[in-house]
Amino acid sequence: MNENLFASFITPTIVGIPIVILIIAVPSILFPSPTRLISNRLTSLQQWLIQLVLKQLMMMHSIKGRTWSLMLISLILFIGSTNLLGLLPHSFTPTTQLSMNLGMAIPLWAAAVITGFRHKTKMSLAHLLPQGTPVPLIPMLVIIETISLFIQPMALAVRLTANITAGHLLMHLIGGATLVLTSISPTTASITFTILILLTILEFAVALIQAYVFTLLVSLYLHDNT
Repeated sequence: MNENLFASFITPTIVGIPIVILIIAVPSILFPSPTRLISNRLTSLQQWLIQLVLKQLMMMHSIKGRTWSLMLISLILFIGSTNLLGLLPHSFTPTTQLSMNLGMAIPLWAAAVITGFRHKTKMSLAHLLPQGTPVPLIPMLVIIETISLFIQPMALAVRLTANITAGHLLMHLIGGATLVLTSISPTTASITFTILILLTILEFAVALIQAYVFTLLVSLYLHDNT
């Protein structure tokens, strides 16, 4: 019987009830919170990393854009921790689901665009037509820019889904090949196992990078509209 490669991406259930909401809530429980006046090293490290990332994201924003600081830092922490937890054995990665990623991308993109049209209507409309465009090309370029504007949330969601899913599938394939080769050719199995370890390290980096890229693109959309 052939193994289903996508079985690990099926939403887990208990007594037929999906537990994806419980899985999504797990990462927030793992972050340490200060319970004393003097923070410990782990809490201090967490605060330092949050301030460092927040400084990079908010450096280019105006005062109005900086009001999104809490939203953006919560987003990057959620996506990063969810991606990392998904690398654990017998776990589930919610960010492999396109529906969930669209659920994050569309509201954030729509809020940024609506903010732009509300406070900077002329500038937002000017983005639909590059300066110096010949008159005959104006209708075509407006249509193209409008389509590209509405494709932005889809690109955000598909990019995150594709990167996380591809990495998990590759790890699953190489892991299965290593198990098969163990009894056939131990030398080849050791090579594939080394590749699997290197790929796992790469996936840890990809999990954090994709969280940063997703949040950075949302930040750039916000910057264009504030």
